[in-house]
Amino acid sequence: MARAKPDIAQLEARIGHAFSDPVLLRAALTHVSASTQRPESYERLEFLGDRVLGLAVSHMLYVTFPDRSEGELSRRLAALVRKETCAEVAESWGVGPFLRLGEGEAQTGGRKKRAILGDVCEAIIGAVFLDAGAEAAEAVVRAAFVEKMHAAAPDLRDAKTALQEWAQARRLAPPRYLLVTRGGPDHAPSFEIAVEVEGFAPAVGAGGSKRAAEQTAAAAFMAREGVDSHKGTG
Repeated sequence: MARAKPDIAQLEARIGHAFSDPVLLRAALTHVSASTQRPESYERLEFLGDRVLGLAVSHMLYVTFPDRSEGELSRRLAALVRKETCAEVAESWGVGPFLRLGEGEAQTGGRKKRAILGDVCEAIIGAVFLDAGAEAAEAVVRAAFVEKMHAAAPDLRDAKTALQEWAQARRLAPPRYLLVTRGGPDHAPSFEIAVEVEGFAPAVGAGGSKRAAEQTAAAAFMAREGVDSHKGTG
């Protein structure tokens, strides 16, 4: 018995936008491994969506926190637009079953890879922008990111240093950073890095460079373990 195809209307409802041009959503859900031509994949939409997301979140922060400094707004922005956060949003939308992946990518768990999910979140935002304009895209971003926006802003300025000091204070070996996946085109790569600390489960972060991914992995570890990044204690 054939498995029923997932209902795209349910995905649109979770995103908060019904597409006038369904081709845009299809492209946003298409990994390069499943496309015969590069423009058919989500890469270009991801490029656009990354910029739309940054502007929409910046606007939200500016309006919501009128008395906060530029430095704090920048840290909140960095926390909200990082790939790890975007991947969480994509998971909340339930995009996994709708992804179009090549056979190899599908067999290696592509539907759950944080780097792919983060890219798809941005691609969907870019698709909404093209389908209905900036106001519709900002509405989607606001609905998806508002709860995260009100959460405490992690200090991402140097999470690696804070984590290393925390480990040293407990006489643990220095944290180890391991490359999990590398994806994306050469001009816009994406990296997924795992950080390992003796006696603890690894934490994973994603970013456009190894350094950025290591920082987000360190921040994810500290957030999970309740480490105060200012004091290096938990």
